[in-house]
Amino acid sequence: MSVAVTPFLRNALYVDALATGATALLAIVGAPLLAPFLDLPEALLLWAGLVLVPFVAMLVVVARRAAVPKLVLFDIVALNALWVIGSFALLATGAVSPNALGVAFVAAQALVVAVFAELQFVAIRRAGVVAA
Repeated sequence: MSVAVTPFLRNALYVDALATGATALLAIVGAPLLAPFLDLPEALLLWAGLVLVPFVAMLVVVARRAAVPKLVLFDIVALNALWVIGSFALLATGAVSPNALGVAFVAAQALVVAVFAELQFVAIRRAGVVAA
């Protein structure tokens, strides 16, 4: 089943793509500068940024379409939710030992991603794909 990409959903996807693209660029280009500042591994920042690039491309492609399969929309929400869970798990497990600014950076970006997931879910629900 395809779902119409409403203006609300389109905007949520584009803003997600913009913010995620900026984060990816910051992580890829700025990893050598950010790593010591945040006390996070440079490789983690670099690879996190690189992983985001295809996701940004997918968001833009989906946002430009008139309709998309509902599974694609649920996948976007799920990927955002997994990013949030993974971000907090990274901090909770002690896999990294960031300083206070690093913890704030990881938590803040995770919370922003959670907002995007919620906005996208609300947009999908408004489109009548998910029962209220």
